Amino acid sequence: MLIDLPLEELKKYQGTNPRPQDFDEYWEKALEEMRSVDPNVELIPSKFQAPFAECFDLYFTGVRGARIHAKYLRPKNSNKPHPAVLFFHGYAGNSGSWSDKLNYVACGFSVAALDCRGQGGLSEDVGGIKGNTFHGHIIRGLDDCPENLLFRQIFLDTAQLARIVMDMPEVDENRVGATGGSQGGALTLACASLEPRIKKAALAYPFLCDYKRVWDLDLAKEAYAELKDYFRLFDPTHEREKEVFTTLGYIDVQNLVNRIKGEVMMAVGLMDTICPPSTQFAAFNKIASPKKTVIYPDFGHENLPGFDDMVFEFMMGL
Repeated sequence: MLIDLPLEELKKYQGTNPRPQDFDEYWEKALEEMRSVDPNVELIPSKFQAPFAECFDLYFTGVRGARIHAKYLRPKNSNKPHPAVLFFHGYAGNSGSWSDKLNYVACGFSVAALDCRGQGGLSEDVGGIKGNTFHGHIIRGLDDCPENLLFRQIFLDTAQLARIVMDMPEVDENRVGATGGSQGGALTLACASLEPRIKKAALAYPFLCDYKRVWDLDLAKEAYAELKDYFRLFDPTHEREKEVFTTLGYIDVQNLVNRIKGEVMMAVGLMDTICPPSTQFAAFNKIASPKKTVIYPDFGHENLPGFDDMVFEFMMGL
């Protein structure tokens, strides 16, 4: 059974969503804004500790003044610069447990796991209130200027976290990887695009790719449900459909990935009805650096057996 294009067509698919004409200028200005921010980094020892690891709540100031949180773990008594891995979580989730990152620390890595602003962790979204905004992040800012799209700020948070970790004296800035699934997969690609020193990116079924294709497949539900909500509430006759999808093009990961310099490994479940395979390949096919896919023909948006182990082995090559 096919829920999308055949695999051979997926490998050639180049995406449907419009790309804004000033896309590159937009992101260069965004990076300039990020670089102008004093991150005011704080490392606060966490309540959770392990015999061979030092564990910290890391806080920094992101664009627009939001205070961003990440978990940061590093090996105890590490005397020379070592590799690091950045973790990015799924939509509306958080940075997860401390303990599930210790395998990397035990192998001599530092680990940083971001809490996306306004979602399920400790990072702020300062767009009017403090605390979570949780859902609706794709359409946040859609009726404002494109610079106020919330995912613009979240993408910049990933790059800023990478820069902060790369500047840590214990970290070798040339040996940093990134990983995540779904939203975390999209953020892995965004991070590697906006901070091209990322050497390895390992991800599963990336979200935030090729919004128009999601719409055309009638799959604007679950993670993408807010697209349908937006049209029903704010453009019920679709008079602004082209404008809406063009604006979303600023935060469409497929338009960023040609900046990636590092090696990419991406897992795809061909039965994925949440992030359709064609939307994932729209991004993957535009990556110009070394890359490979791991295809799961019978799986959807779910745990992909063995892939976590592949990611671990992949990162051991840093």
